[in-house]
Amino acid sequence: MTLRIRAGLAAAALVLFGTVLSQPIRLASAQDAGPTVFAAASLKDALDAVNAAWTEETGHSARISYAATSALAKQIVEGAPADIFFSADQDWMDFVEKAGRVEEGTRTDLLENAIVLIAPNGSDVSTTIVPGFPLVELLGGGRLAMANVDAVPAGKYGKASLQSLEVWDAVKDRLAQAQNVRAALALVARGEAPLGIVYRTDAKAESRVRIVGTFPPGSHPPIVYPIAQLTDVSASTATEFLDFLRDRRAAEIFRAQGFGVVPEREEDGDKNL
Repeated sequence: MTLRIRAGLAAAALVLFGTVLSQPIRLASAQDAGPTVFAAASLKDALDAVNAAWTEETGHSARISYAATSALAKQIVEGAPADIFFSADQDWMDFVEKAGRVEEGTRTDLLENAIVLIAPNGSDVSTTIVPGFPLVELLGGGRLAMANVDAVPAGKYGKASLQSLEVWDAVKDRLAQAQNVRAALALVARGEAPLGIVYRTDAKAESRVRIVGTFPPGSHPPIVYPIAQLTDVSASTATEFLDFLRDRRAAEIFRAQGFGVVPEREEDGDKNL
């Protein structure tokens, strides 16, 4: 290689190096990423739609992990990195708050729901859900699909209602328990269980099932979804997303998916639900 070629290459390298140094150096960090949200499985369709609306408006996108509320709460308490917790009941939010993981002043009761009895679309089962209704006879030789009745909110609500209606003892040995409410929904949608108990919003989201009846609200504790920002938040947009979830634009999406909005939130004015 001639001296002239070597000199040319060296000059080109210096120009390139200088150009690189003149550009701002951006390092990826958690602050640049969207918030990490741990949310109950029953929220998936609605929360995905809210997240899409937020992305369209702001350019940011939340990273959402869906599972049984009980599993998510335990992961948060054990130190899982999350910015927001969207629970399907008060007990598991209490569990997280007592562990010191809820940021003070951020907890809000946001949504309401109902539980329903569902059957596959091809089923001709019909009944009226009243005390002593013939649930075991309606099952035939099959099992009742439910989320885990000892830990998962949808299962706990369902068990409480069946106890109140005085049919629990007859059916408690005929259950097909699933790890979360969406898994219970899938058992009925695939025809693997003749009946199931899920949230009204789950039934609305699955075209392969139909609602047989709605459980009386007084037969179980109120179904309320609290939300809160967690301590040690890593995403700078966590509070912004939490505010968006409380906004009227998000309320419209939640209602379209079958959720109710907690009445107190509707009284907060134009900014909030």
